[in-house]
Amino acid sequence: MDVRKKLEILAEAARYDASCASSGSKREGSKTGLGNTQGMGICHSYTPDGRCVSLLKILLTNVCIYDCRYCVNRVSNDVPRARFTPREVVWLTLEFYKRNYIEGLFLSSGIVKSADFTMEQLAEVARSLREDHGFGGYIHLKAAPGASPELIARAGRYADRLSANIELPTQADLDQLAPAKSVDEIEGTMGVISRGVKVAKAEARKSKHAPVFSPAGHSTQMVVGATPTPDAAIIDTAQRLYRRHRLSRVYYSAYSPIPRADGDLPKTRPPLVREHRLYQADWLIRHYGFGAHELFEASPDLSLDLDPKLEWALRHREWFPLDVHRATRRQLLRVPGLGTTSVDRILDARRHGRLRLADLARLGLDLRKAGPFIVAADPNPALALLDTAELPERYAPPAEQLQLFAA
Repeated sequence: MDVRKKLEILAEAARYDASCASSGSKREGSKTGLGNTQGMGICHSYTPDGRCVSLLKILLTNVCIYDCRYCVNRVSNDVPRARFTPREVVWLTLEFYKRNYIEGLFLSSGIVKSADFTMEQLAEVARSLREDHGFGGYIHLKAAPGASPELIARAGRYADRLSANIELPTQADLDQLAPAKSVDEIEGTMGVISRGVKVAKAEARKSKHAPVFSPAGHSTQMVVGATPTPDAAIIDTAQRLYRRHRLSRVYYSAYSPIPRADGDLPKTRPPLVREHRLYQADWLIRHYGFGAHELFEASPDLSLDLDPKLEWALRHREWFPLDVHRATRRQLLRVPGLGTTSVDRILDARRHGRLRLADLARLGLDLRKAGPFIVAADPNPALALLDTAELPERYAPPAEQLQLFAA
């Protein structure tokens, strides 16, 4: 099979992996090498469904020893198979980069022979790009769960980011759809990566010449909607992974029905708005001080009509209205319509005097959203809505917006 045919098969097979964002690294490259991850090094270009297109995104192989029922590449599925050699992936990456088609490489793989054999091949691609060709562009490698710490360490020396997919939210889900995989093994690999990142950062503080290890951190991905597991369990798993392994990101991928899928798997994908709400909830637990349990006080699933921050605020109207001159940063972050940037602007501006609604608008606040929940220096007519039944209707998304997330 020629390289072009392999590329056609293995690029298509890689499209189900969403965790290919390319930010977070500061690799400068070298005068004699090729590429870098700063300045013009990474182009943050995304497809309409949120997938990054600035990277050459391929599998080393779609041959796999596992029979995960939700995966198009499972061993029992009758699909065309292909396998790159490390040398072919290196050549493709360099040729695509020279033509300005890509800014880096996202390389995953089915597990062929064993986790160690697969991880060794993935690490060799990154080593060859860095050492043999002086490649300074972005490299994201998928770590094979269960691979030896030595191979993970080797990959981390050359990759900008590593990721090990948790696959599904709970062990019960894995037992149902991927019985050969375990949360303990996957998290064991995450732990190896997390320790490597932590040690490298500590060494970097001592010496600027210290070796790097996955400088853009590590991430994971969960498939959503292949099982009936509710959003509460999904976000609870994400929160645990952030706390335990210091992940950079958890990615949520709405289950996409695959060719020749098992009969008891969903026939349609869940609405993309559910995936969107999970990302919003994820943002709240990472950047806004929310606990996962706070988002699911009324239901184990997130509302598809209202964003989770607004849904929480409507359940807790006793928190409001907040005086923008006295409220703490944590309190202001709970106001619908206020983000981290706008809250920081309020905290800075109020040191210089009282803030009127016009002042808040000049700071960039969306007063249509935040108005019913805040008190400023001048009268705020929107406060009259706070205790009314009409308040949720004010925030109902237009039908055309929900159509963007149609299944």
